[in-house]
Amino acid sequence: MVVPHGVLDSAVSVQAVPLQFGGGFIELAVLFLLLALVAAVLGARGVAGLSMNIAKWLVIIFVILAIVTYIM
Repeated sequence: MVVPHGVLDSAVSVQAVPLQFGGGFIELAVLFLLLALVAAVLGARGVAGLSMNIAKWLVIIFVILAIVTYIM
């Protein structure tokens, strides 16, 4: 039986996925911080305040997840 090249390779190649999730909380927090700074300069206080709150919570979530990951 002749198996075309690549068919068997794709069926056998199973990669182990680590039990971690990327998250990206710090990148999102920096993005919302920059959005808040730009909104504050332009005078949009509501958007600036909301963006700062989102950035603050993202940093808090990141720190909590980092501590939990460190403990485990």
